Amino acid sequence: MDVILLTKVANLGDIGDRVNVKSGYGRNFLLPAGKATLATPANVAKFEARRAELEKVARDQLASATARAEAMKEFKLTMSAKAGSEGKLFGSVGTTDIAEACSTQGHKVARSEVRLPNGPIRTVGEHQVVLHLHTDVDVQLAVTIVAEE
Repeated sequence: MDVILLTKVANLGDIGDRVNVKSGYGRNFLLPAGKATLATPANVAKFEARRAELEKVARDQLASATARAEAMKEFKLTMSAKAGSEGKLFGSVGTTDIAEACSTQGHKVARSEVRLPNGPIRTVGEHQVVLHLHTDVDVQLAVTIVAEE
């Protein structure tokens, strides 16, 4: 399936790239999400007319993500959770918990932007979490889990 990318897609291409993808990926993800359009002659002409507008939107999103990354550069998140005597949590700390904790401390973070490389956090201590703010912007966040008294 031949498509034109309307936004930058990781591991695929940038705005305006004409790529050949498997039909299921294009039909089930790229087209419904508005990330691509079929590469027909009419759509190519329509895209070229909108290219400047789409590139401006992409630049604005990148600038916004970069500004958020700068604001979170020195930010360290501390959370408390119930834990046993050996430092194991009763339950776990997941992406939703981290996103809510960041939002309550003044940094707006969506659940989908939080990446846990080793899965949910299940122990007390300091852990590294990646915030994926944009396809080009990732921020390392230090999350410290302390045991509740």
